Amino acid sequence: MSIPSSHPVQLPRILLGALIALGLSLPILAASAWPESEDGAIGAGFTQQGIEELDAAMRKIVADQDVAGMVWLLARNGKVATFDSAGLARIDDNAPITRDSLFRIYSMTKPVTGVALMMLYEEGLWEFDDPVSKHVPEFANLKVMVSYDEEGNVELAEPSRQPTMRELLNHSAGFGYGLSGQDPVNAAFRQKRALASNDLGQLIENIADIPLLYEPGEAWYYSIAVDIQGYIVQELSGMRFGEFLEQRMFQPLGMNDTRFYVREEDRGRFAEVHHWDEERGSLVQRPHRTDRPTYLDPGRLESGGGGLVSSTRDYARFLQMLVNEGELDGVRMLTPESVRIMRTNSLRDELLLGGGAGRPGAPGIGFGVDFAVIFDPQAANSPQGAGTYYWSGAAGTWFWIDPVHDMFWVGMIQAQGARRPGAANMRNVARDIIYDSLMRQGSSD
Repeated sequence: MSIPSSHPVQLPRILLGALIALGLSLPILAASAWPESEDGAIGAGFTQQGIEELDAAMRKIVADQDVAGMVWLLARNGKVATFDSAGLARIDDNAPITRDSLFRIYSMTKPVTGVALMMLYEEGLWEFDDPVSKHVPEFANLKVMVSYDEEGNVELAEPSRQPTMRELLNHSAGFGYGLSGQDPVNAAFRQKRALASNDLGQLIENIADIPLLYEPGEAWYYSIAVDIQGYIVQELSGMRFGEFLEQRMFQPLGMNDTRFYVREEDRGRFAEVHHWDEERGSLVQRPHRTDRPTYLDPGRLESGGGGLVSSTRDYARFLQMLVNEGELDGVRMLTPESVRIMRTNSLRDELLLGGGAGRPGAPGIGFGVDFAVIFDPQAANSPQGAGTYYWSGAAGTWFWIDPVHDMFWVGMIQAQGARRPGAANMRNVARDIIYDSLMRQGSSD
């Protein structure tokens, strides 16, 4: 397993914890050169033709107006095969997207929250079989929705047991979210404006009396669980969630562009979200939401489920830390065992990804700690290695890590809403070219 060679400062995580316990400030690491300097296709174990095809395909996706702009990075064995960009960050002022652009990563925040919680697991502050209410007492009296009708009548019952931390981590605890669903539970999340809470404490207050959608462990349902995880990190650490991430993760990893808001001096680097306008026959820039604080507001909700802004470089460093099983540039975030726990499916066979309550899950795909996991690539119809884990964000950002081939991909875009008719499936396009190149390189070795 290869690890990037730059070592600006070596700070074992136990030392980081000791500094924080003493109330001392952590040093801000000088930015590592990795992944700024590319090693090229051959150095990373791909064919030159394959990487040229990959770059050309991503540029075509931008040229076809499937997205306004994109930044992409592929690394293997700690070597950067390609790190490139194309298109615009903002159509309205014709600002080019660059490798330095900042993105709303939305649900790609979730794995960051999972790593933070696993750091506290290693410190013995929680266990997988703990009831969630041990760490969030407000959830001690949760009810479960048994049935409801069109008149708004809801039947509630005591759950057979309390949801556990393991279920909170793999979205089988039974919580709703409010992002979709017309049932009374998800409607309550929207009515209470849970995701527009002022802070994590208020978020917990807002959702504490909303019933569970399902009995704990009986279905996989994408939920507010990771925002709850962020609150638990805050409570167990005694630090504001954003402060914990900054001091315990972002500074040590040299992730200097990742936070819950955009600094005023970085505003010009911030990419905007676009969608396809059928009447104009082109992409248009989406207006900002007015029902929540702006991304320029440092007081925004520190949402562990979807609040971070990051750069491609920063997120690549986070992913390479995971590829290296918890370490980067001499700084260890997690033990290899903890990373392996995170990337191991913990759902029962009858659940899988999206399964439960009479509906089948996605074949060959389960869920670990804030990642989906491809545990059976053949069943999942994927060329990726067994154990590949991945996730994405609401504005289209996506990544995957293949531990069999010691590599990862991250694609950064900002797109929500309607897409151009006939738009390419960019995720499959990138994946298929990458694995085809890998196989061709392997056959020529």
